[in-house]
Parts: sequence; C-alpha cells; structure tokens
Amino acid sequence: MAPPIFRTLISLSLNRSTRLQKPTISSYYLSVAFFSSSTPAPSIDFADHFIKEHKFSPEVALKAASYLNYLKKPDKCDEILYFLKKSGFSVSQIEKAVKRKPTLLSGSLDKTIKPKFKVFKELGFSPHDIADLVSTDPWLLTRSADDRIVPSISILKDLLGSNAGVVKLLKTTSWFLKSNLEKSMVPNIEFLVSCGIGLPQIVKYVFTFPRFFLHKPDNIKHFVKRADEMGFDRKSNLFLSAIRTLSSMSEETWEHKLKLLRKLGFSEDDIRAAFRRSPQVFAVSERKIKEVTQCLLSRKRIDMSFIIRHPEVLICSVEQRLKPRLMVIEVLKSKDLLTKEPRLSTLFKISAKQFQEKYVLPYLNELQKASVDTVGL
Repeated sequence: MAPPIFRTLISLSLNRSTRLQKPTISSYYLSVAFFSSSTPAPSIDFADHFIKEHKFSPEVALKAASYLNYLKKPDKCDEILYFLKKSGFSVSQIEKAVKRKPTLLSGSLDKTIKPKFKVFKELGFSPHDIADLVSTDPWLLTRSADDRIVPSISILKDLLGSNAGVVKLLKTTSWFLKSNLEKSMVPNIEFLVSCGIGLPQIVKYVFTFPRFFLHKPDNIKHFVKRADEMGFDRKSNLFLSAIRTLSSMSEETWEHKLKLLRKLGFSEDDIRAAFRRSPQVFAVSERKIKEVTQCLLSRKRIDMSFIIRHPEVLICSVEQRLKPRLMVIEVLKSKDLLTKEPRLSTLFKISAKQFQEKYVLPYLNELQKASVDTVGL
C-alpha cells in the first residue's frame, strides 16, 4: 500500500491528466497497482492488446490481464474472443462476460465453449439469446450440459412456454442453472398446485421471487403449515404471498415482528387478521413499522386503531407518500378548500397521478404559497 502522500499525489496527477486527455493504460495501471491488493498485477502488454485488438475499456482490459498473466501469449484469448464476435456477441456483451469471469478467456474453445453453444442452438436458442445468457452468466459454460443445463432448461421451458421466457428468467437470476430443479423446483410447484394455487400465479411468482421455488421441498411444506396455522384460507389469492412472506425471514425474525406489533397494540386476532388481509406487510422491517407508526400517530386524527384496521399502510414510504400527502390535506383543510374530507385509507392507497389530479393541481397556487413540495406526490 502506498503512503498517504503518494496516493494523494498520484490521484491529483491522474485527475489533472484526465481533464486534458482520455485515460491511458499506464495511468489506469498506476491506479490499480497502488490501490488494489486483491488481484494479481496485470500484464500491461495483454491489457494494451485487449484494448487495441478487441476495443476493451481500460478497466476490463486490466482486469482480464491481471487474471491471465500466466499466459505467454494472447493467442488463446484471441481465439475465444473472435469466436464470440462471430457468434453474434457485441463488444459490450463480451466485456460484461469477461468482467464477470476473466478466466473465460483461458478456457478450452473446442472442449468447453463450442459444445455448450451447440447445446443451446439445439435447444432452439437464437444467437442473440445465447449472447444474452452467456454475458449475464458466463459460468454456465463450465456447467455440465447433460446433468444441469439441458434438464434445467427443459423444465423451465415446459413451465414458461417459450425460450423467450427462459432467457428473461435466466437474465434475472442464474440460480436455476446451478440447482437440481428435479429435486427442488419441480416438487415445490407440484405441491403448491396441490394446495390449490394456480399455475398462472406460480409463473408470475417465478419471475418475481425466483429463489423462493428453490427452497427444499420440506421447507415449502413447513411454510404452508405455518400459513395454515395463521388461519389463512388456501383458496385466497394471497395464499402464495403469505407463504412467500414466511419464507423471506427466519422464525426468530418473525417472532420479533409479532412482539413489536403486540407492543404497539395489536391483539393476536388483530395480527392474524392483518396477515390474512395483507401478508406482505409482515416482510417490512421492524424499523419501517416503527417509523410509519410514529409518523401516523403524530397526527391528531390518527390513532392506533386506524393502523390495526389498515395494516397495509405500514408498507407506504414515510417521506415520499405519508408525510407529503398529509401535509397537502392539512393545508387544504386550513384554507377551507375541501368540500369533503377524504378517507385516510383512500388517501394513502390512490396512485400519485390520482392524488395529483384531485388534491394538487386544482390548488397548486395555494400549496406553493404554503411552501408545500408537490413533486412526486
């Protein structure tokens, strides 16, 4: 590690030079050499080659070079990079893949990379799809085609109905190609369907909460049991939301939240009713629950019974929704501009557009005179 005075001088020197010209590979190398101790020293020759020959940015070139400095020549890297370009990869997609896994460029083109590309083509993926998948998760080129890639993609395609759906999902998370779906996702979905949950809702949740379906089947059954114990109706459209919420935290964290709600005035029946009406509320942090409660109770017209009747308000942002909307209504009331006072539950539920149209735009001058910030309400 360089002494502080040296680091300051180097930083000043680099800042001064970058105002006049684009960063050079040598200046970028100085930065890496002095400030990074977690990666091997990069080969400037390799880095220069990646920039000149393959249009890499200095950052990606140096990172790749630092992991490949044991190679004597860049020939093997070039072979792989030319193959990726020929296969339809853009420079940005190549950079994305290399940045995530620099050793991709030292793999075996004929034994590892080309066979995986062949598998994806046989599964019906377009060159564009393959480029998207590999740039998002270059590690998939190191996974077994027979044991992991083909079975997992076949299962996902059966569930989602198309390669487009599979690509969209895998760009969100690569976990589905790391796990044995036959032992996790498949039995989990079969069990959830047996509980009365429809496949369309399950597919929606696969995109929104993908890792939920990779729990051990015994865990999913336990979450369902706990939801049942809370009095949740399996026919409810919120049943899957309840199970997912329970899966998102440890039982210890769950108990801490229940303890907080009891302390705030929720009875056991209140807690159960709130969970059945709005299970996602229980995924909110204890800090957020306290913050929202304190904000609402500081107003004269709101007491704890309102929060118990409308627990979904605990999801709202204090700074972006609750405080500004309450302030607007208070100003309008003080000036006798409201013909009818809105219900608090409706006030917090309506969209920003609806609130603007009904309570902001018609009274914009009055609100601005009162110094109320009306942006984003």
